Amino acid sequence: MESMSNVPYYLSKARSGFKYGNQECFDGILLDGLWDKKYQMHMGECAESTAVKYGITREQQDRYAIRSYRNAKKAWEVIAINEFKLNGTFQNEVTPVEINLKGKKHLLQEDEEYKKVNFEKISTLRPAFKENGTITAANASTLNDGASAVILASYAKIKELNLSPVARIIGYADAERDPKEFSISPSDSIEKALRFVKKDISDISLFEINEAFSVVACANQKILGIGQDKLNIAGGGVSLGHPIGSSGCRILVTLINLLKCNEFGCASICNGGGGSTSIIVQKL
Repeated sequence: MESMSNVPYYLSKARSGFKYGNQECFDGILLDGLWDKKYQMHMGECAESTAVKYGITREQQDRYAIRSYRNAKKAWEVIAINEFKLNGTFQNEVTPVEINLKGKKHLLQEDEEYKKVNFEKISTLRPAFKENGTITAANASTLNDGASAVILASYAKIKELNLSPVARIIGYADAERDPKEFSISPSDSIEKALRFVKKDISDISLFEINEAFSVVACANQKILGIGQDKLNIAGGGVSLGHPIGSSGCRILVTLINLLKCNEFGCASICNGGGGSTSIIVQKL
């Protein structure tokens, strides 16, 4: 679970008492989650260097963001076939939660972010992190609250409790790069996990690569040669939101729900220290 809206601001040395003069207030989201300690820069600035290195333009990132929003909308749609209605991917995945909103009970049962987009404004937004940069508020992920959950069990415990598993983990891997290259670390851990399970990119039916920024998905897609029809087909962090403590679990849950029986899928997420984690599962 992640509640970025409740992350506090910090007052350094407040516990022992302030002396004379002004004091600085620090945003916990930035300090703990979105700031690179080695280079003393925002994660977005690091991602900008990836865009330059791999020649990923502003236009490419904007197109990817639009695709993400459209895929998310499609995943929420209820499809009508004759007199039957088929739920979209997310109706089968999301569990409604009752929350207190301005003193009133409210049933939260749908992602909020994907409906807020204005496609006409995407190309007009200013760069967020550097002058003449390519990353904007529209082609980067948003700050969100969110929760996700999985139940992990051994084969012996599944038999004992007579459970019906939805997928099995066949391999996973971590990989690290220089923190400035955190955006492309997923390509390393994906390749490492594939080697471990003795499979190729072509053996994987679907990939969920966390969209911390559009350039993350674009760069790793380019490095690994992943087809557009296999990557983040139900949207991602750009269109659904990126609650940083929950996104890793969320992309795995979505991946499992999207896969067909016996298909293999890969989920991967980078982190702000230059590392990444990837997991390969088989739908049962």
